[in-house]
Amino acid sequence: MPGRARHDGVGGVRVLAGTPPVTVGSLTSAWRRHLGWLALAATGLLLLFRAEVGTLTHLWWTSTTYGHCLFIPPVVGWLVWQRRGELARLAPVGWLPGVAIVAGGAATWWVGDAASVALFRQAGLVAMLDGAVVAVLGPQVARGLLFPLAYLFFAVPFGGELEPLLQQVTVAIVMPLLHLAGIPAVSDGVLIHAGRYWFEVAEACSGAKFVIAMAAFGVLVAHLCFRSWRRRGVFLAAALVVPVLANGVRAFGTIVAADLSSVEAATGFDHIVYGWVFFAAVMAGVLALGWRWFDRAPDDPAFDPADLQAAVRLRVNPAAGAALVLGIAALALAWGALARAPAPIPARIALPDVPGWRRVPLAGPAAAWEPFHPGADHLLFGRYADRSGRAVDIGVALFAAQGEGHELVSFGTGVLRQDGRWVRVADLAPVAGGAAIRMRAPRPDGSGPVERVAATWYRVGDVVTADPARVKIETLRARLAGRPAAAMAIHLSVEGADPAPIAAFARALGGIDASSAAIGRGVTR
Repeated sequence: MPGRARHDGVGGVRVLAGTPPVTVGSLTSAWRRHLGWLALAATGLLLLFRAEVGTLTHLWWTSTTYGHCLFIPPVVGWLVWQRRGELARLAPVGWLPGVAIVAGGAATWWVGDAASVALFRQAGLVAMLDGAVVAVLGPQVARGLLFPLAYLFFAVPFGGELEPLLQQVTVAIVMPLLHLAGIPAVSDGVLIHAGRYWFEVAEACSGAKFVIAMAAFGVLVAHLCFRSWRRRGVFLAAALVVPVLANGVRAFGTIVAADLSSVEAATGFDHIVYGWVFFAAVMAGVLALGWRWFDRAPDDPAFDPADLQAAVRLRVNPAAGAALVLGIAALALAWGALARAPAPIPARIALPDVPGWRRVPLAGPAAAWEPFHPGADHLLFGRYADRSGRAVDIGVALFAAQGEGHELVSFGTGVLRQDGRWVRVADLAPVAGGAAIRMRAPRPDGSGPVERVAATWYRVGDVVTADPARVKIETLRARLAGRPAAAMAIHLSVEGADPAPIAAFARALGGIDASSAAIGRGVTR
């Protein structure tokens, strides 16, 4: 066969035997049969879990944090196509242990569905798709496709929980730079008062979107362009650290530009640069840093088919493998539907009577805040005041059952609405056992910011907690036990920075445990 010369990345040239191009017509009958069954199994999985697929693709398309996920399936397809010559020299076989991977993915999906954890549901779907490849094409092909199969997990949106930490890191970078530039500045949580303006280091400005995207990009480049694991590790570390530092500098530049011109001009220019230029510049910079140490050409063979030739035990007919894949997935889906039976709740609930406190109208700047639970079966919101005039707002959300779009705890719901006017300034010490935060919003009349403290409690079945993770665990436990469990969120909030009225109101309620149980039964006393 004709050979072709290829640069080895360190100055030498080696000659590799050329591989004839692989086309559909040149595939063996075994490959065509196995690929047909794999296409059937994958299509069946995507149809069975079409609601999950719809949620994923909607998030890819609409979320700036997870927009990079749109490119993961095409990249995986390219990685597979790049290996086509080597794969053609392997013999596909149905393999029974691959079904165990599908079962693991189905169990992961079920746990995510039962506990209302989208990450587990979506990762479980990807694991089932990968398991279908292993079950229908066999271990040799799966080993040749190990990196593309693993890389597909980057299509699962993750990393949003990094945003609060990265907000703090951005503030920590910006403040010294502002002082060096001679711009007077003070910070209050994620808020920075510099020069003439207040700036919020919002979740969207934390740099999380670029860190997550750079993680996916860095792993791909590390695999394609390096052979040394040490070099791969150093490059990946740089790919994660550089965007964090660059984001801090970008935020500093925005504040300086606002100080020199206007906040409108600075933020408008920043959004253009941030969205279209900044990430490309960071990627180019990271590539330039690592270029000198690349020791592998991106189109070098990913594996040697001779190394993967081995006898395969526990074979199974590819048709049977595909049937097992779909059967297990359908069983998980059916079990999940049966486990979502709603708990009995009253047709109507009401806010309780509270000794020493009276219901008062919602009026004034504080009334602009209200908790957000769009999927709840019952929503209550009201205000109480005591004899001294202290006012406390209460919000209650009751769910007969949790599921997609009806989660007690989910991103962008609860005390703070996604893209709402209220922003979290800082976390506070617990108030009467509730998770407390300090938040701020501009007053409607533009006279300055208004501040609030809010405390949150959750109830799942008979368990009261302030920990969102505990909510997921208790929801899962209820589903595993087969008992429907109503779920409730209670939010207490007061205008100002003093949480004492919240603690006093919680005591007057007789404790959140007893009061939440009474509200859930429709009892007001």
